[in-house]
Amino acid sequence: MGAVSFPKLHVITDSLNVVRGVAQPGVAVQIRVKTTDAQAYAVAVEAVEICRAAGAMCLVNDRIGVALAAGADGVHVGADDLPVEAVRRVLGPVAVVGATCRTPESARIAVAQGATYLGVGPAFDTSTKDGLPPPLGPERVAAVAAAVPGTPVVAIGGITLNRVPLLATHGIAAVSAFTTDPEETAAAFLAALA
Repeated sequence: MGAVSFPKLHVITDSLNVVRGVAQPGVAVQIRVKTTDAQAYAVAVEAVEICRAAGAMCLVNDRIGVALAAGADGVHVGADDLPVEAVRRVLGPVAVVGATCRTPESARIAVAQGATYLGVGPAFDTSTKDGLPPPLGPERVAAVAAAVPGTPVVAIGGITLNRVPLLATHGIAAVSAFTTDPEETAAAFLAALA
């Protein structure tokens, strides 16, 4: 999948209601379940069905086994998960593999190891995840994106509609923005990213 057609809007969720609300072409849904593999698998299987029918991409956060078992399009791995090269070996050449990066150096390494796209952040202050490093800000996010031309970079962390224009990235990823009215929020973000 070329960088141009790669989804610009990434929605991170464990809610099938959110998945139903946002699933459409141009959207990647990332299933992030904090509990057991069994629960993650149950959510992922349903999410994959919803996304396939709607023309959206479906990824699983961290859990390669769950992604494979559920038939997802790929995974997103963070700094504490398996390295990109290991994930690529397991999932093969076609699967989507996203990696979290914070520096131009780590971005170049991830792409060299086979990352399809990069999640870069936290771009701004966020309360969605504990123990995060300080926000990078738009300039440093842009520097990471500039280090890997041709690779889609998705900014994550504290992303709101009014901050989209500040970001020089392919797209954005958000969690809490979609909890209230996922359908309307997805439409607004897609319009802002267009």
